[in-house]
Amino acid sequence: MRLALITACLLLPSVFATASAQELLPRLLAAAPDIDPEVLALALEARECAMSDAAVDGPQRLAVIDYTLPSTRKRLWIFDLRKAALLYEEHVAHGRGSGGNMATRFSNIEGSYQSSIGLFVAAETYQGENGYSLRLDGLEPGINDNARERLLVMHGADYVDPAQARRQGRLGRSWGCPAVRKSVAHGVIDSLKQGQLVFAYAEDAAWLNGSRYLHCDKPERGGAH
Repeated sequence: MRLALITACLLLPSVFATASAQELLPRLLAAAPDIDPEVLALALEARECAMSDAAVDGPQRLAVIDYTLPSTRKRLWIFDLRKAALLYEEHVAHGRGSGGNMATRFSNIEGSYQSSIGLFVAAETYQGENGYSLRLDGLEPGINDNARERLLVMHGADYVDPAQARRQGRLGRSWGCPAVRKSVAHGVIDSLKQGQLVFAYAEDAAWLNGSRYLHCDKPERGGAH
């Protein structure tokens, strides 16, 4: 009996690492009650689709950005899927071309200064003009696959200041990067680097209906534009 219990405990992390969206959803919602359940469900579904498509190899962490929320709200959540635990719940900036307090416009085009949506894989880190930064590779053709060329990276920024946001009615804005508070940037980046997933949500009908990483168990449809 004791041996069986020890064996089960040893296997538990790998069980969570490969747990399905249906298994993970209630646990993650319990850990992050402020996240929209439908957005989280789509993020988990996108993870499953990416793994089945061999686009990623068993990511253990998942970041979810909900751009339907105003910048004055915390709208970035980072989950440890092995432990079904919430690591971060943070403010995150959007691009100045995407809107004021609300992000309403998104782009995959260089020079738009707009944020991109969809599924990304977090890649390598580097030291840049904004300090310790994390490169993002967009996985969705026509939606976010220019992210690396556009230098859409995760980094810390002084303008991600919740107190200032309350005074001026919006958070400071980036050139399209999902920037976070400087005080948490290093930890946030380290939790995602080298192959973890970032899912950025918006109510964009073309993407929601056409993404290869949403509803991949359904018959193939036309691609998003």
